[in-house]
Parts: sequence; C-alpha cells; structure tokens
Amino acid sequence: MKCLVSGATGFIGRQLCQQLVARGDTVIALSKNGAPLSSGEPSLAIDLAVSDPDVELLQGVDVFFHLAGIAHQQERESAYEALNYLATVRLARLASAAGIRRFIFLSSVKAMGRPPSPAVRAESACTQPLDAYGRSKWQAERALQEQLSKDRMAVVIVRPALVYGANAKGNLHRLATAVRWGLPRPPEGGIRSMIALDDLVELLCVIARCPLPSGLNTWIACGPESYSTQAIYDLLRAANGKGRGISWLPRWVWRAGAQLLDMAFGHADESTYEKLFATEQYNNAAVLRDTDWQPRIRLEDVIGQIARVGSAGS
Repeated sequence: MKCLVSGATGFIGRQLCQQLVARGDTVIALSKNGAPLSSGEPSLAIDLAVSDPDVELLQGVDVFFHLAGIAHQQERESAYEALNYLATVRLARLASAAGIRRFIFLSSVKAMGRPPSPAVRAESACTQPLDAYGRSKWQAERALQEQLSKDRMAVVIVRPALVYGANAKGNLHRLATAVRWGLPRPPEGGIRSMIALDDLVELLCVIARCPLPSGLNTWIACGPESYSTQAIYDLLRAANGKGRGISWLPRWVWRAGAQLLDMAFGHADESTYEKLFATEQYNNAAVLRDTDWQPRIRLEDVIGQIARVGSAGS
C-alpha cells in the first residue's frame, strides 16, 4: 500500500510513518521544514498553509493520512484557519481528483466544543467550539461533510482525545516536570478520556485497510480508561519512586494560581484550572463497532516513560 502522510515529523506522524514502514507500506512523508523521520530519512518540505503538493506526488497513492495542523501553539486565529481548515479541504479535493481511495483526517475532540455536562459524549454530542483550534477543526469537518460525503473517495474523520506517550509535550509533560519539582497533590475532581499514542497509530493503520460503512465516517478515539489530574499525579509519583504526595494546598489556592498563570501566559480559550480539573469524557463505541480495533494500552503501562521525559525536561 502506498501512503502519503502530512505532518509526518510530528508527535503522531513519526510513529505512524514508522509503523507503516514496518508493515511493508510505501510512505511519502510531508513536513513543514523537511525534518528527518525517526529512521533518518528526510521528509518533503511543504508548508501546507500556503502551498499544495504537486499533483504528480499524489499519483498512485492509496491512502492520504492528513495529520498536519497547529495544536499547542498560541497562534492567530487566521493561522489555525489556514492550516487546520482551509488546507484540509484543499488537500481532500486534490486527493479525490488524484483517485486516492481513502482520506483520513486527524481532527480532535476539541472540534465537538466544550462539554455541556459531565456526561460521556458520543460523536453527535457537539456544541459550538469557542477556541480557535476547536473552531478550525470543526470548520474542516463540516466542509468535508458538505463537499465530500458522497464522493467516491472514502473520507474518515478521527477525533482523538488527549494523546499521551513518551515524547508528548503540552500539559502532561508540564505536569510530569512539576511533580518532579515537588508539586503538592492536587485535589479530587475532574476526569478526562485519553488515548495512548501506540493505540491511536494502530487505529489509523486499521482504518487504512478495513471495509468502511458507506458515506463519511466520523469516530471518536479514546482509550479504555479515563484519568483525573490527581490519578495522573499519583502515577507519576509512583513512577519516580515516591510515595503519595501531600494535599496541603486548598482548592481556592489552586484556582488563584491557575488564574495567575492565565494572566501571565494569556490562556483565554480554556483556563488552566479547567485543564486541570474539568470533566471531559468520550465514548468510543462507534469505532469499536465499525472496525476490529481495540485500545489496549493504559496510562500505567507507559507512565515510566512519561516520567523520564519530565525528568529530562526539568
């Protein structure tokens, strides 16, 4: 199978390319700056926000994995729109015109907007996203639905929950570093769905080959368990060879500290306190029903790798 992967040198893209090659597939890897893959092979440098790949590059491709996007950076809304939304639609049209049989778009549960309640959410339980990242992903999803839902090319939208793994950046990496610095034990409250990097990559590989239900398919991807910040903290402490931490900060201090961080770093879309203590749970029943994929990895299985990365980052 011949595969094209955009965002090939990102956290998920590197692992996907490695797995595809291990399965015997041919991989064309695209990245913004042409950085090398894990194997040392160079990727093709294309800034998809402003340029499209040559049509010749798409010839003979069976599956287009579109992973490129802006996620953790604090960018202007126009930057999210250019890459996460407009480039996605252009690439899907190019893929269809080139006769590619399957286009897999890595979206996000953030495209579903903020949870209206603590209830577990399925694919249809959406609200209007308030942040630029979520809006851009939602706009891309809607455009694919409107323009390509009846196309001969199969289009698949995958909405992963928070992805974790050894080299993950973002909030989990920062929490691992803070635990090593002696962060007190967080209070109870809030729980989030998550998915291991290896499980997500396995799902993408399964989707590339499995028979698909007719029309456009949209699936939530999450692991077998959800975790609170307190539970993650406890796992990180244990991975560092430490006992249970002491909960000596009252909740109002956590809230005040989170507000200070928001003012200092401009976290206007989702507050630091929400990131730590909000409930955000998702249901993966649809993808389990429609494919033969099963998530197998728990956070406990890889927490030691995450804790070591936190150590290196500190």
